Amino acid sequence: MEKPTEDQISQRARDIWERHHRPDGRDDEFWHQAEKELRDEDGRGNSESNPESIAPETPGVLPG
Repeated sequence: MEKPTEDQISQRARDIWERHHRPDGRDDEFWHQAEKELRDEDGRGNSESNPESIAPETPGVLPG
């Protein structure tokens, strides 16, 4: 099993961040989630992401 690169993790973390409406202060959470998703995919031989891994923010509610 190959370890994901920082660029791969960064891109996936950004995708997760954007799916969650770009909240502040969750960088570490999204980074670790991205790393986990990429490792899980590598272990399964799957290149698709899992957008349901972290529940999305409540729609229409801005942080505040």
